[in-house]
Amino acid sequence: MTQDHKTTKPLDLITIGRSSVDLYGAQIGGRLEDMRSFEKYIGGSPTNIACGTARLGLKSALITGVGDEHMGRFIVEQLRAEGVNTDGVKIDPERLTALVLLGIRDSEQFPLIFYRENCADMGLTVDDIDEDFVRTARAVVATGTHLSHSRVAAATIKALHIARADSMRTALDIDYRPNLWGVAGHGDGESRFVESAAVTEKLQGTLHLFDLIVGTEEEFHIAGGTTDTIAALRAVRAVTAATLVCKRGAAGAVAFTGAIPDTLDKGVAGPGFPVEVFNVLGAGDGFMSGLLKGWMDGADWTTALQYANVCGAFAVSRHGCTPAYPSWDELQFFFGRGIKRPDLRNDAELEQVHWATNRAHDWSSVKTFAFDHRLQLEEMEGYTLAKGGAFKELCLDAALKVQGGMPGYGILCDNRIGRSALHRASGAGLWIGRPTEWPGSRPIELEPELGADYGKLREWAAGNVVKTLVFCHPDDDAETRAKQEEVVKRVWAASRRNGLEFLLEVIPSKVAPIDDGTTPRLIQQFYDAGVFPDWWKLEPFRTEAAWSNAVAAIERNDPRTRGIVVLGLDAPEDELAASFALAAKQPLVKGFAVGRTIFGDAARAWMKGEMNDIDAVTQMAGRFARLCHVWDQARVAAHAYVD
Repeated sequence: MTQDHKTTKPLDLITIGRSSVDLYGAQIGGRLEDMRSFEKYIGGSPTNIACGTARLGLKSALITGVGDEHMGRFIVEQLRAEGVNTDGVKIDPERLTALVLLGIRDSEQFPLIFYRENCADMGLTVDDIDEDFVRTARAVVATGTHLSHSRVAAATIKALHIARADSMRTALDIDYRPNLWGVAGHGDGESRFVESAAVTEKLQGTLHLFDLIVGTEEEFHIAGGTTDTIAALRAVRAVTAATLVCKRGAAGAVAFTGAIPDTLDKGVAGPGFPVEVFNVLGAGDGFMSGLLKGWMDGADWTTALQYANVCGAFAVSRHGCTPAYPSWDELQFFFGRGIKRPDLRNDAELEQVHWATNRAHDWSSVKTFAFDHRLQLEEMEGYTLAKGGAFKELCLDAALKVQGGMPGYGILCDNRIGRSALHRASGAGLWIGRPTEWPGSRPIELEPELGADYGKLREWAAGNVVKTLVFCHPDDDAETRAKQEEVVKRVWAASRRNGLEFLLEVIPSKVAPIDDGTTPRLIQQFYDAGVFPDWWKLEPFRTEAAWSNAVAAIERNDPRTRGIVVLGLDAPEDELAASFALAAKQPLVKGFAVGRTIFGDAARAWMKGEMNDIDAVTQMAGRFARLCHVWDQARVAAHAYVD
């Protein structure tokens, strides 16, 4: 008897098995030999399922092995960003992380190569299975590949025995990959079925350990030892009482809780969804994620299969495995709205929900030292490009000194003058904004380094936020407005295409007179133009009405936006304190981005040789820290005011 679905434990489920870095060919329609570039994702069925279930709201963990190297750290960092518990991830100092190269040739051919020779996840042993950790979950989910080798099979079976002894739920995704069982060659990674009596015998020796077994018809063929699907299901039923869920591709799926009938149509049916098949790789893991969500929540099988089929439909419609899986909010949005077009990846409304509800990292607080200024530094006495770059390194030192390894801090830094600081900041836990606009331009022009087609965004680090500043006003003439909106929309689209968040900064006060409705009107104009920024950077308003109007304009168009940061405009600290007090009353305002108030005096003195490095860093860190304290106090006061 397994536990009731309402039983409370720290974790809902633990998946166990393979993990890899998936290198997906970026070009569609060619051979793997023809791929010129690759997108990097995490992969491996248990890894995908852990992420897929976490996106749906389950508390998930993964037991696997990764190398003590860059790819292993990538997997761990991505898992944590997805909200997956990594306490069970073994860091193997002797083995490398597995790699998989994949391509999308057409709707039926998906070439792939597994690089898994003695890889890190195959180094798991029974000693790596912590009994106390396993018992923190309500369920253990295994996949078939880790039954293919005696060492990892023993580790997997140990976890299953712990689960059974503790009345936990257990599930198996058969996940049959013939070449990973040694019954197909390295070049046959795409193969989904090769008969093997040895594989069948191995699987059948473990099927009694599961409450739920999931597979395609071909996977049940290998589990049952026959290519007659009904006969295979009956052979599986002979050795296990588990609920059997058979995936049928576009026809959906069917569940069997008891005896196997004469036809698949007599099981509990879950119809498929009529979507365009773009990429079947990882679709089964998406399906399993949705099924486990329903199963662990105690839903009936019809509902669980509905979740599963929708998650599978999303997966076949998008590039990559884990990145394609939906969030719970996205799933509910889809159920409420339905299919607007079969090629889901080209459904702009759905893709916006997908993007906005699957962003990584918590940036509910963003206290930002902005030193992306270029023109202001270039005009200072004593400035040279080399000195400008060195000074921005000092700015970063000051930011890191205040951050002290804590979350919620950020910088704005450019690449033209501040390249060394910008690159050094990557991986430091900072929110990093990077400008695109040519300083002071109106109508807006962009830094030449972006390229005529903005293609250089492809070279930006994954953690960079694309910042675009526009000097604009609702009363701009039609030609100016159209030109600026066209540039902003192209930058936003290029940012999204490259997986980068986008910040739009608007400053109308430098163009014409403003009132409480000026910025809200601008915000609406950009949304009407089809631009959905992840972030807004706005001037410090002087009235609550102006803030309320701006927030309302954003939330009316995009309730899932990251939020707002308020800029400084070189204001004295006392003026910033007053503006912070007003802005902090708005929950959508996540923090500030202030520059010259922090670095202006130090920069002028340092450029002329009147201040040394240590004093410059000390002064800037002190000013930044004071502003952070002022903001934190304003937020506390705002919460007290609301309460």
